[in-house]
Order: sequence, then C-alpha cells, then structure tokens
Amino acid sequence: MNAVQRTILACVFALIGGLATAQTNWPAKTIRIVVPFPAGGQTDVAARVIGQALGESLQTAVIIENKAGAHGFIGGAEVAKAPADGYTLLMASTGAIAINPLLHDRMPYDPNRDFTPVSLLMTVPIVIMANTQLLPLRSVQELVAHVKAHPGQVNFASAGNGGSSHLVAEYFKHRTGTVMTHIPYKGEAPATADVVAGQVHLMFNTLVSTLPHLKSGKVRMLATTTRERLPEYPEVPTVAEALNLKDFEASSWAALYAPAATSPEIVARLSAEVDAALKRPSVAKRLKELGAMPVGGPPERLAVLQRVEREKWGRVIKAAGIKAD
Repeated sequence: MNAVQRTILACVFALIGGLATAQTNWPAKTIRIVVPFPAGGQTDVAARVIGQALGESLQTAVIIENKAGAHGFIGGAEVAKAPADGYTLLMASTGAIAINPLLHDRMPYDPNRDFTPVSLLMTVPIVIMANTQLLPLRSVQELVAHVKAHPGQVNFASAGNGGSSHLVAEYFKHRTGTVMTHIPYKGEAPATADVVAGQVHLMFNTLVSTLPHLKSGKVRMLATTTRERLPEYPEVPTVAEALNLKDFEASSWAALYAPAATSPEIVARLSAEVDAALKRPSVAKRLKELGAMPVGGPPERLAVLQRVEREKWGRVIKAAGIKAD
C-alpha cells in the first residue's frame, strides 16, 4: 500500500468514525418537526403533543415549524432537502404521502425516494355524518337504499377536491354501486357547517369535527369507515359489517418521516421513542381528545401502510376520474 492509498484509507476511517460518533451522540441539538399545515389544526396539535413528549425523553429541545401551503409541498420539500442527520423531521398526512403523488404530475419531492418512514403516529376515524332533516335515516343500510332509489339527488360535502373526505366518499360510492353528487368546499369547517345547517345531505367527516354537533340532533352518525367499531361509540357499526363489505376500511392518518438517508440507528431510536410516548396515558388521552387513535409501531409498518394506501387511493382516483384543482 503506497502513501496515497494509506491517506485515502485513513480519511475513510476518520469519516466512518465521525459518523458513528455523531450517531452515538444524537441528539446533541434542537430537533425540528416541520408541519406542512397551518398552526392549530389536528395534525399540528398532534405534532406538538408528540414533540413535547420526545423533548422530555430525549432531553433536548423539539420545536414545531409550520410551513403551510401548496398542498403541503412547501413543508415536504424543505424536509426532503434537509441534512439527513435526525434533526429535521416531517409530520406528514395521508394526502402528502399517499394521495398528492397520484393527483399532481409535478411535485418538489418524491415520498418514496426522499423520505424514510419513522412511525405511524395516529389514525383519524372517518364517519358518515348525515343531516337528520334532509335524511331522516337511522342506518347506513337505509342510506344505501335511499341513494339507489334517488341516484344523483343526494349530495355530499367534502373539505376539498381530492382530499380524504372526498376520496372516502368516492370509495364508498364505488363499493356500494351508488351515485351521489360531490359538493367540494375549501376546508373541513365550512363543509361541516353546511351539513349541520341542512345545505348538504351528508359528509364523510372526521370524528372530531362530527362530535360537537351530535347532541344538537341536527346530524346523525350512521357508520364509521374504520376496521373496527370505535370504543367510545360501540353502538355505531362499521360500513364493513353493516353492508357486508369485509375489507372496507378508510381512515386518515399522520406519521413521522425523516430525510431518506437518515441512519437506521437514528430512525430506530426515534421510532422507539415515539412508541414509548404514545404509551403515556397523558399523550394517548390528548390524541383521543383530538379524535385520533394512537398507533405507533416500527418503521416497516408505516412503509407497508404507505404502499397499500397509495395503491388503494390510486384505484379510487382512476375509477372516479378525479383531477387536481
């Protein structure tokens, strides 16, 4: 081995040693969790809950930065381009990871190439919320029968074209052979308000947005699109059981991602810390108050979900001919 080769080898060993030291010492500075949505929303609040728990367990500062806009592209692009050192993370949703790539030909990041899964933080149950005056029905079976008897005359609200509330409704239509008219809104709040006010028949809405209106009697929860009945509402059936659609399942979700080249050691540590945080009674309680179900699990679980969700919503988008606004 000549002098040049020895010098190169020494540099390689030094680099490897430096990386190992950096990973051993992680975290040594503030961790950022980028949320690609405005402050105050469900995903943002959940990020702050988990961020506080991670800060306590990792004994470092964890800050939340909101980088909203452009369908979540702004925040996602920032994390995709960030150093893969475990100090910049993305709090992503179903739309940003599984749906956007199906609706937009040009994106500033590729979810499969630019991010590595860390942990599935939570799922968000979606329920069928119907106005009781426009649809004086008591079950999802009655809903399907009514819609089939009046094709195209029943309308449903959504938080926006191509969003979860829209796609779940299209999935329901496809699986039940029904025809309903889509009324898109700019956000979940105005869509919910118009269903409550009787301007729209129904909505495939998040549980947290539905709950405040149930006591008024103006809306009724006909079914949930989750795999199992909600523990807090055991009397409300799932679409799968009520209509004998055994594989019918649809929920929104939020998960933690890191830049693609982040070391497996850091990813594993982060995933374990998130798991431990989700098992804290205070954290689980706060997420449930947001209408979410804590999940956790290894990165592989999130990777599988991401692939399955993209395939499922791809079929729905193609069948319904959905285009981005």
